[in-house]
Amino acid sequence: MEPTSTRILSIDSLRLELEKAREEKKRIVLANGAFDLFHIGHLRYLQGARALGDLLVVAVNSDLSVRNLKGPSRPVVDQGSRALIVASLRCVDYVVLFDESTVEPLLRTLRPHVHAKGSDYTVDTVPERETSRSLGIETAICGGPRVTSSTDVITLIRRVYADDRRP
Repeated sequence: MEPTSTRILSIDSLRLELEKAREEKKRIVLANGAFDLFHIGHLRYLQGARALGDLLVVAVNSDLSVRNLKGPSRPVVDQGSRALIVASLRCVDYVVLFDESTVEPLLRTLRPHVHAKGSDYTVDTVPERETSRSLGIETAICGGPRVTSSTDVITLIRRVYADDRRP
């Protein structure tokens, strides 16, 4: 298996790799998320996404994107570390960072066969559903029932930390 860092690509390098994959008739799946404080729900989501095709690309929200979406105290874990964690998973072929609030630009550029989202969505609530539909990209929900979120874990840690600091 190649080193994890070689699986984190720029958009241009990733586009070239996906062209090769298409020539080999591989089914490409794109999953995305912040993956701040990686947890079992993330793992199940990515394993489920990988099962939908031959090659899994994971778009990880940059620090800027996470801050814009979740507020100034996020992310807890920096983008480089989050990308390395995701790239280290056996089910993940490539990782790309993105600054936008949605993966619509990546869907247009990469044209995967499937856009996989976690079970905190339905096909009708996926923000990029219309873009996917217009491009002929299948939208799939995977990963099993939602068990937790990074926000839930962070909230719990903050509550416990605050309780521990009380006299």
